[in-house]
Amino acid sequence: MSTKTVLITGTSSGIGLATAVAAARGGWRVLATMRDTAKAGALRAAAEQAGVELEVRELDVTDPASVAACFAGIDRLDAVVNNAGAGHLGTLEQESVDEVRGVMEVNFYGVLHVTKAALPLLRASGGRVLTVTSVGGVVGQPFNEAYCAAKFAAEGYLESLAPVAASVGVAVGVVEPGAVASEFVSNVGVAEDAVAEAGPYGKALEAYLARTRTAFAGAQKSEEVGEQIAQLLDAAELPFRVQTSDVARAFTALKLADADGSAVQKLTGSWVAQ
Repeated sequence: MSTKTVLITGTSSGIGLATAVAAARGGWRVLATMRDTAKAGALRAAAEQAGVELEVRELDVTDPASVAACFAGIDRLDAVVNNAGAGHLGTLEQESVDEVRGVMEVNFYGVLHVTKAALPLLRASGGRVLTVTSVGGVVGQPFNEAYCAAKFAAEGYLESLAPVAASVGVAVGVVEPGAVASEFVSNVGVAEDAVAEAGPYGKALEAYLARTRTAFAGAQKSEEVGEQIAQLLDAAELPFRVQTSDVARAFTALKLADADGSAVQKLTGSWVAQ
């Protein structure tokens, strides 16, 4: 039997890098994609250290032409891991709708572009789609309005797609990490002086950032999440929703059992209490 092939997006750092190495270590042929292949140094070094090989391809998930070019020549595909994403902190009154659209382009439409391109190949192989969302795809969080909206959208779309895809032999699932110690956090780019620039929202933002620093003090390592995703590639049955830690499971359970939304509002309201 030929080696199974997985395409993973956003592999230049963090969860994507860790997943690519773990999957290659598990015997998969890995197509490791990223928007800028000049940033592949850390991935190549990690692969060399692990004693595995992988293929790096350029892919901008927001660009249909880039997606088509990346998929050109792939004759077999057994799994896709939609990991590419962009963090964003802000609130509606102080940001443009175009900024919100930009977050949606990466975190929602990017997933659709890649999954749409992959589905014919996955139907042929009886493969699976794994998408890294977030606990923020279940629980809306202060100052993460655009980010959570995009992750909510991805989860809603994929939850709706899953039974349709299953009817043609393709399994669909989402992976929901909580706090992860990766470059994703620093890439959000919120400086401490953002509090001073937040005007009437300054105190709420200050409280939120203080809470976030505490939460990320106990963050999971990217390698731990990557190993879990690699295991899901080979799992006999793929659950639709998988959290990557006990903290993430407890957090999402609060929402999934919260019929009227009061428990979530009480919790997240405490994060910005002045």
